Amino acid sequence: MNYNKKTVKDVEVAGKKVLLRCDFNVPQDKETGAITSDKRIVAALPTIQYLLDQGAAVIACSHLGKPKNGPDPKLSLAPVAKRLGELLGKEVIMAADVVGEDAKAKAAALKPGEILLLENTRFEKGETKNDPELAKAMAAMAEVYVSDAFGAVHRAHASTAGVADYLPAVSGFLIQKELDFLGGAIANPKRPLVAILGGAKVSSKIGVINNLLEIADTIIIGGGMSYTFSAAQGGKVGGSLLEADWMDYSKEMIAKAAEKGVKFLLPVDTVCGDSFSPDAKSQLVKAGQIPDGWEGLDIGPETVKLYCDAVADAGTVIWNGPMGVFEFPAFAKGTEAMAEALSKTSAITVIGGGDSAAAVEQLGYADKMSHISTGGGASLEFLEGKELPGVACLLDA
Repeated sequence: MNYNKKTVKDVEVAGKKVLLRCDFNVPQDKETGAITSDKRIVAALPTIQYLLDQGAAVIACSHLGKPKNGPDPKLSLAPVAKRLGELLGKEVIMAADVVGEDAKAKAAALKPGEILLLENTRFEKGETKNDPELAKAMAAMAEVYVSDAFGAVHRAHASTAGVADYLPAVSGFLIQKELDFLGGAIANPKRPLVAILGGAKVSSKIGVINNLLEIADTIIIGGGMSYTFSAAQGGKVGGSLLEADWMDYSKEMIAKAAEKGVKFLLPVDTVCGDSFSPDAKSQLVKAGQIPDGWEGLDIGPETVKLYCDAVADAGTVIWNGPMGVFEFPAFAKGTEAMAEALSKTSAITVIGGGDSAAAVEQLGYADKMSHISTGGGASLEFLEGKELPGVACLLDA
């Protein structure tokens, strides 16, 4: 995939109506509906402010949650419009629908320097099906399409990809940054390239491991998926997370790494607990020697040293997935140590969304990383080398 795409700075937007796809899929309080984190709204501000400053009339759109049967008042974007207005210090006009009479009338009346937010795109059944009629109706309101919702670019929906069939399509600043860092790390990394892969399951990281074996110098394995690799090599894993169906695959990956000259690092010791709980009793054992009735919940101190040494002189580090159950303080030490090691390295550090992003932020190291991806699923598919529909549809630079 070509990661070199035209951005909002490469097109004339003054006096034009711009359809802007944002990621306003914010977390909300289940009882009150109050927004519990406005980080995604804040992340969209640089692109919105740029467009308004340039004299564009901005028609913003986004999905929120997973409405089952069309419009659902609980998943309205009205609270987002209110918060966005507070952050911008100006009124955000709210449409009552996506491509209905209200949206069309408000879009037609919108003046340069004003912003309109369409209702939740998933209130339209055609959104997730990438219905060309819906895409055409959305595109008809504007003259330029700007995509800035990296968290949704791995989905070929009407608002993320379909509209680009009818309008000149470019990226906003958020997607540009993702393409610069994630694209750069894969297409042209500063070497050595070290990939740290954690999380629960080997099965969810197959494509990533396979793709990274072609480009990485070192691959580090941690988290729940390391026990499948351990068992594949004849180790005892007690009650640890194990995907028995993927043991042969794990062996193949180790062999493939050896054949390609890629260092493939697996844990050498394990902190295990007698139950999956924050106050479980713990003991330290050698990797592959977890007793029955115990389960691996974190990497041990020898592994921490091995892994920290491996990133110390890296040129680029990509990290996706925690090293242990970082939600439990007693089993967060491996993840903490990796985050600290990355904060001290001079490497380009790219954190691939999801749990790793949450861990780095929770541990207070976010500002020490070169880039933290805003899209969990999208960054994972990016690392797999898959084509992302919401990026592929943008004009090449």
